Amino acid sequence: MKKVLGLLLLFLLLMSLATGCTGSEEPAPGPAEEPVNETPLVVGYQAFSQKFSPFFATTAYDMDAVTLTQVSLLTTDRVGGIVYNAIEGETVNYDGTDHEYKGVADIKVDFDEAADLTTYYIKIRDDVKFSDGEVMDADDIIFNLYVLSDPSYTGSSTVYSFPILGMVNYRENNSKAEELAVTPEELAAAMDNPTEEMKAFMEGFVSDVLTSELDWVKSIYGDPNYEKYTTDYPVAKDLFAFFYSIDETYDSTAVEDEMTVVSDVIAQYGADWKTLGANYGGSEGYFAGDIEGEIGGMVLKDKLAASGGTEVPNIEGIKKLSQTEVEVKVKGFDASAVYSICGIQVAPLHYYGDAAAYDYDNNNFGFTRGDLSGIDAKTTVPMGAGPYKFIEYKDKVVYYEANEHYYKGAPKTPFLQLKETTDAEMIAGVGTGVVDIANPSGSKAKFDELKSYNTNKEVVGDKIVANSVDNLGYGYIGINAKTVNVKGEPDSEASKNLRKGFATVFAVHRDVAIDSYYGDAAAVINYPISNTSWAAPQKSDAGYEVAYSKTVEGDGIYTEGMVAEDKYTAALEAAKGFFKAAGFTYDEASGKFTAAPEGAKMVYEVIVPGDGTGEHPAFAILTDTKAALEKIGITLTINDPADSNLLWDTLDANTHEMWTAAWGSTIDPDMYQVYFSKNGKGLGGTDSNNYNIADPELDELILAARTSADQEFRKATYKQCLDIILDWGVEIPTYQRQNLVIFSPERVNMETVTPDITTYWGWMNDLELLQMK
Repeated sequence: MKKVLGLLLLFLLLMSLATGCTGSEEPAPGPAEEPVNETPLVVGYQAFSQKFSPFFATTAYDMDAVTLTQVSLLTTDRVGGIVYNAIEGETVNYDGTDHEYKGVADIKVDFDEAADLTTYYIKIRDDVKFSDGEVMDADDIIFNLYVLSDPSYTGSSTVYSFPILGMVNYRENNSKAEELAVTPEELAAAMDNPTEEMKAFMEGFVSDVLTSELDWVKSIYGDPNYEKYTTDYPVAKDLFAFFYSIDETYDSTAVEDEMTVVSDVIAQYGADWKTLGANYGGSEGYFAGDIEGEIGGMVLKDKLAASGGTEVPNIEGIKKLSQTEVEVKVKGFDASAVYSICGIQVAPLHYYGDAAAYDYDNNNFGFTRGDLSGIDAKTTVPMGAGPYKFIEYKDKVVYYEANEHYYKGAPKTPFLQLKETTDAEMIAGVGTGVVDIANPSGSKAKFDELKSYNTNKEVVGDKIVANSVDNLGYGYIGINAKTVNVKGEPDSEASKNLRKGFATVFAVHRDVAIDSYYGDAAAVINYPISNTSWAAPQKSDAGYEVAYSKTVEGDGIYTEGMVAEDKYTAALEAAKGFFKAAGFTYDEASGKFTAAPEGAKMVYEVIVPGDGTGEHPAFAILTDTKAALEKIGITLTINDPADSNLLWDTLDANTHEMWTAAWGSTIDPDMYQVYFSKNGKGLGGTDSNNYNIADPELDELILAARTSADQEFRKATYKQCLDIILDWGVEIPTYQRQNLVIFSPERVNMETVTPDITTYWGWMNDLELLQMK
């Protein structure tokens, strides 16, 4: 009505001017502007690590905090499908409703089979502005790609891992690098006859390990598992010498200073990392991966130095075509590459880099090659072209203001806050008005709590509106092949049987534990992949099996109609078979194992991030497994630290044995980052392979699935991959939970929240349209 009245007044004004009005009258007022609602949208979030960087954010919470400030080149729809023509926009039907999708870039993928090259064409809009008003262009894209490809880059992006033309040459700064890969024979020769530089590295490695072990020795005092040792050696330096001294004549009690003892023991080893591996992990090959990775790099460096290769100033396959167009050429075809190469967030060159140091034609890309300190310095204060601009992080709250330059229009809600809120506080926070939106974990208790706030006692009511979709990820229990094996041989059948003995007992206790914790908010899964993926095996698929449901002989453990207690008994009996096959000594009279084979142990630790209170969906699985294994003489120690960072620190140090956590998945089910051999800890890859699984057949299948566009072929290939992972016994899939997003309908105008929320289309999509009441 205001609009109609405004047009009518304008029409009358024009008529009066046309009929010679003198203009002495006051001009008619225009339509009144609607008042701006300055009520901030407050969203409950778990604790941030303050890595608010599109380059270096690692946790999901930090990534979301960054995403509010950024735009991605790639646009996807509600099922994760790529919108290739996002500038004009595409309309895609979802569940009977048409939805239009627009983005900042058009993407074209062209595979030349004859040349075995894939070209990714990226064309961006010419009207996208960063929050400071600067226009985004191709130079910003080039800058971002070079940061992600820099040899010193340590973030989570894997752009550099794809065979982009010239990528290896650029990272090694040698034109011969791609043709001079180190052969297994060359590596073996270097290991047998190391240079002085290599020996110095080995000595330094041995020194670092032994120095850190003194802290470990000190930490076991008071631990009942080590009581025998700490009683016999009440002084830490003497216990350290007992564990690690290889000189039988050495008397640590005659040495007063503990660091002198450490130095003396270090001197005994010199560069002998194999003996250290035997004493540290039960096998001379325990540290082989760490040593080989570094020595291989030194061999390559020497080869390149003698190659006659020239310096490489740029990446051949990354080219700027115009101020709005970029192309990336990659060897072969990799179905997952488009999500990484074209899925980058475009951060501003002039903010994160140095615009004065950018000169594309002269191979200057906005920062000093090999030095990302300038980019890293901006980690806590992000900037981009997203719907909101970062203001500050203060008192555990991230503050934002609407980006007036946002290409879809400034957000209707001018202020937004991400407020640190513990999981236990989120439902009450929305119910009582502390926060407006939250993402609590789902459980029976949580759903009961949620319903209690609504008058109708349902999940959708007057105080809280709940929306749940399958989480893009899944929960699991992991076993480190590097620390849980026989004779230091992670890939042997004995080692696999050792791990499958534990896995079998873990698996049988999943159903009751997950149902008790989550109820209808989660379901047990049998393959290490999120159910949200098209590649996830379904019960109706040929070859589908319940995880770890066979004996060491390959027979089924369970029969139809078995009740829970019978299953527990059968699983424990099957576990005995695996432990026996692994080489454990079994006493028939007592029904217990009495000794472990070489390199294995009778006691293993599992770490669970339950905040010291057991508040974790897998905690009941662990306690039930612990009780079951005690019956057969094997001890599972449950470590539930008050600070969950202990788990991540242990994973980083690669000293973990077993642990429980959850993976966040991606739209494409590519397994390279988590399961490819090179990505094991300390091997020069992504360090994301916490299982340290190293299987040539698995590697070959992962790469084969990457290089096909045939989804049926990829699904069948990934099924083979999943079977190999389960055969290694390094991962026990536990649950697929649902994401629970809750809104306050009293404060959020629910009609403005993006409709048809899915796993791939969350509440942050179309955020510029969301309004507060």
